[in-house]
Amino acid sequence: MNSILKNISEKAIELGDLEFSQEQIEKKWLGTKPASDYEIKLAEKRLGIELPPDYRLFLSITNGFSAPNDIEPTFEFLDKIDFLKNIDSQIIETYSIDGVENIGELLEKSILIGGVNEEQYFLLIPSNSTNGKWKYWKFANWHPGEEEHESLKSYFEEVLNFISETIKSEKN
Repeated sequence: MNSILKNISEKAIELGDLEFSQEQIEKKWLGTKPASDYEIKLAEKRLGIELPPDYRLFLSITNGFSAPNDIEPTFEFLDKIDFLKNIDSQIIETYSIDGVENIGELLEKSILIGGVNEEQYFLLIPSNSTNGKWKYWKFANWHPGEEEHESLKSYFEEVLNFISETIKSEKN
């Protein structure tokens, strides 16, 4: 995942859709210093849940990651993540009506790891079953419903592909 995040950083800075800090430009890196195992364990204790391995890997690479463009969310620092119900309970109420109540139920238990105070959220949704399969959603109220990803890595691969294609189309 480290190389994917590095490529996203380099290509996002090359594309220049957003303003990045001088440090980000010089280092060609949209991340921050990694979270320690201790910080991860503290967050898990605060949330009362063991985070999925791929998110723990992400945190061991970078504790937070700037949005690479105006479409993707910013991934929050570990101490800022929380259950969506504690940050935006209104969106859960909106999706708890007849016809979409299954989305409301998933939002109720989701952990917001990206997009606080932005138009789109990135959510981790714990599994109800013993197989431990988490859901990974990019979720925006202006685009009703969820955009589900197989894993955090597959999400970042899609982001990298999108930025790469955007750069290619701008060069043509």
